[in-house]
Amino acid sequence: MIKPPQAQKHYGSAKQRFLKGILLNFFQREFTKLFGPLMREKIVDELVKLIASAMPDIEHVKPGQIVWNAIDIHTRSDSPKRRFVPVILTLISDEDCHQLAGGTKISTIAENATARICREAKEQGALLSMRDIGLFTWRQNSAISTMRKSFEEKNDTTVPHIGNLHDMGTCISHKAIIVRKAVLEKKDPTKVAQETNHTIKAVDRYLKDFKRVNLCYQNNQNIDFISQATAIAKHVVKEYVYIIQQINLNP
Repeated sequence: MIKPPQAQKHYGSAKQRFLKGILLNFFQREFTKLFGPLMREKIVDELVKLIASAMPDIEHVKPGQIVWNAIDIHTRSDSPKRRFVPVILTLISDEDCHQLAGGTKISTIAENATARICREAKEQGALLSMRDIGLFTWRQNSAISTMRKSFEEKNDTTVPHIGNLHDMGTCISHKAIIVRKAVLEKKDPTKVAQETNHTIKAVDRYLKDFKRVNLCYQNNQNIDFISQATAIAKHVVKEYVYIIQQINLNP
């Protein structure tokens, strides 16, 4: 039997002090008969990647920030194959403190911060829900939604989050904003997409739905009929109808 080199004998076991070595040792000890060496190696490599992705370097996290695992922007939160992305969010910044010291209302700071962390998450490839932000701030989802909507109305924009970009929950105001900008304000769909944090595909879909509702409305103004004819939810039809009425009032 060939003896291993002295260096291997002396330093080889040191690798077990690191994460991969610890995991390999765990699988070998606890699942000796279940996984062979090659399978253990592959499983551990994937686990190490997963752990690394969920733990951003602490040097990148500044005071006032937190790390949160948010829904990957390309998956839905109600999907069995949903994925999470670790994101760094700024709950409070030095600028926030500066504005507070200058007399800005804390409710205004909260509205701005809500929009900020939603945008930070999107920039990092993820989306937040109102529940997420409620957990950060110890508030009910409804309170967070109210702050978000207030920011959107004051700034004539939409804030990216799970409810609007994934069409979940009762969040439908973004549809009205998109249609209003494109139809009433006659803005180019590309610009509307940029202003509302939506894709061109999503903007086109909302405009097509609006046109379908409008076509039905011209022949029959019954909400139930329009909903059945277009297969669009009644509460969404009502928003579109409201816009149609605004257009008729301001041709």
